[in-house]
Amino acid sequence: MIRITNVKLPLDERGQVQSEVLKRLGIGTTAINGIHIYKESIDARKKDSIHFVYTVDVEADHEVEIIKRLRNPDVQETPELEYERVKSGASPLKHRPVVIGSGPAGLFSALLLSEQGYKPIILERGKDVIRRSQDVGLFWSQGILSTESNVQFGEGGAGTFSDGKLTTLIKDRRCRKVLQDLVSAGAPEDILYSYKPHVGTDILRQVVKGIRERIITNGGEVRFEAKVTDIHVERGAVVALRVNGNETIPVTAVILAVGHSARDTFSMLLGRGVTLVPKPFSIGARIEHPQALIDEAQYGRYAGHKNLGAADYKLSYHSKTERSAYTFCMCPGGLVVAAASEEGRVVTNGMSEHARTRPNANSALLVGVSPEDYEDNHPLAGVEFQRHFEERAFVVGGGKYRAPAQTVRDFLAERPSSTLGSVVSSYRPGVEPADLRQCLPNYVVSTMREALLDFDRKLRGFSHPEALLTGVETRSSSPVRITRGENGESNVAGLYPAGEGAGYAGGIISAAVDGMKAAEAIMQKCLPLA
Repeated sequence: MIRITNVKLPLDERGQVQSEVLKRLGIGTTAINGIHIYKESIDARKKDSIHFVYTVDVEADHEVEIIKRLRNPDVQETPELEYERVKSGASPLKHRPVVIGSGPAGLFSALLLSEQGYKPIILERGKDVIRRSQDVGLFWSQGILSTESNVQFGEGGAGTFSDGKLTTLIKDRRCRKVLQDLVSAGAPEDILYSYKPHVGTDILRQVVKGIRERIITNGGEVRFEAKVTDIHVERGAVVALRVNGNETIPVTAVILAVGHSARDTFSMLLGRGVTLVPKPFSIGARIEHPQALIDEAQYGRYAGHKNLGAADYKLSYHSKTERSAYTFCMCPGGLVVAAASEEGRVVTNGMSEHARTRPNANSALLVGVSPEDYEDNHPLAGVEFQRHFEERAFVVGGGKYRAPAQTVRDFLAERPSSTLGSVVSSYRPGVEPADLRQCLPNYVVSTMREALLDFDRKLRGFSHPEALLTGVETRSSSPVRITRGENGESNVAGLYPAGEGAGYAGGIISAAVDGMKAAEAIMQKCLPLA
């Protein structure tokens, strides 16, 4: 095919891709066999001239001759992007491969294994997505927390209750397969070409279920409420898993896709000799603005245009103190959600539905922390760091999982909020006016203040006095890394750490890709099951 880049169209001409492509190539419709949008993005750098930019793949007669005739760097042969399946190894598998966790890394490792005849078993400590959603709804409405079925644990992992953002910085052919598999399971087709693809929590729940059904159809098995409580290691290799404290499953190959909040699992693995090391992550709060303010700041007079949708942003700041702050997991037209997984601790996160039509925009405003900031050098020191500030947030919020909240006006003035302003918090079970200095490290607070002023210069209105900060956000990424070698295994043979929880990914796509790599490592070593 021919790939054409930098195809620009005004906002009102979004559907005129074909006519523009024909003009670029200098050919008629009869010479075209197919047109496929590879990427669609919005160029909003000039507020008086916002337009769409496309990369388009064209199937045409005499493609090579067209490319040679035009001699245009924007018209080239389409590169090969299809996923290449790995060849199976020669070692027989004594037992079915087991995947611990059903987040993106777990689901996509199991899907790939199932497609190639390995008949994996997924062990998920939480519930299926339908029952899990009911438990989450009860927590949000009444503050009743299930420690095994919540925003962190259950089918689909933490990403199920997010915006379903599929952006990634990694360049890997596996990314395309992940997107195609999501579409096959019910995700919107536009994620294949959108510059900032997202599914939305409402649709993602059905997509997750669809992937599970494909794994089962391919010969795999998915077990819910099946918590791995111990592993048995002999001669440096994993030989069995203990499930729910009363069932033993013999194993040869295990993918550890436990997610970034499986703190009890981290502790168990450490006790069994698996090497874990502390790693950096980030901590801060959620910031909410009226979505209309963000739309105006990003799109100017085009704000509200039917072809634009809700605007987003991505901002970063580097302080003279060497601390960095940035916005993360921005949710246009979304909600700030309660994301605790342990009793007596408050954790926030962000979520959007596919339509992104809620009145507020929100994102995390985070500051990086490193092992040097932790209390000691213990492998799980980052976990205890998180817990300390989550417990503080629970106390400052007044208990019952209400979250402490502070207006930007008061945050910048270094005074507690006694009342909140015009931005109505979307967080449930509710918020309590407070002083975030009581539940965040001083260096994080001071860096956040600097960043707010800097971001306001970059995005007008970001430090609006009545914008609302809700704390705390601590689960930006895993505070530990489960080390692994070039063969994908940890120091315990047969254990393949993968995804966010293992410290090797950040976001749905990168976690899914990392899970696929773990599956490939098993497949390159072992034969499929007979």
